[in-house]
Amino acid sequence: MKTIIFDLGGVLIDWNPEYVYLKEFRGDREKMNWFFEEICTSEWNENQDAGYPLSKATEERVALFPAHDRLIRMYYGEWEQMLGYELTGTVEILKKLHQSPNYSIYALTNWSGETFPVALQKFPFLSWFEGIVVSGDEKLKKPDPAIYQLLLERYHLKAADCVFIDDRADNVEAAVALGFEGIHFSNHKQLQNELFKLKIDI
Repeated sequence: MKTIIFDLGGVLIDWNPEYVYLKEFRGDREKMNWFFEEICTSEWNENQDAGYPLSKATEERVALFPAHDRLIRMYYGEWEQMLGYELTGTVEILKKLHQSPNYSIYALTNWSGETFPVALQKFPFLSWFEGIVVSGDEKLKKPDPAIYQLLLERYHLKAADCVFIDDRADNVEAAVALGFEGIHFSNHKQLQNELFKLKIDI
């Protein structure tokens, strides 16, 4: 295995809408969770990860739930504040891989193409990747096999040479079905152990 492919959110970057909304709901997690389950849902946000325009998505949601106009507009209006910190343990592993002459590193992320430039500015380690495929730019998202194939073709990679790391099991399963080695990420220590089993020396 000589090519390591990372997911970003939940693996290298902490992202959580709670950072914006918990204070708006004055610490009431029950009300906040209702808002995420009924109004600005994860499914709705993931649609933007597949390239749907943020402004259009926002206006459509406001039209559906006009009583929540202000809170809905906050979702992308204050999106940058949902970006937390880098996950330092995983970033340290990434750094070692980046510094090694034996491995090449890429990223495959479900992320809106409109917000990804914010992450590029905030996290310098994103410049270490030899290539990044952003779902919102491609109008495809994991676990659609087409986005994995796009990564392979764009960077002239072979699935059999690649390890794919993601915090979502369905994304890992899709990669494995295409011939990648897959690691379902939970924390940096587990990741280090899994890489060691694959004889990836860092």
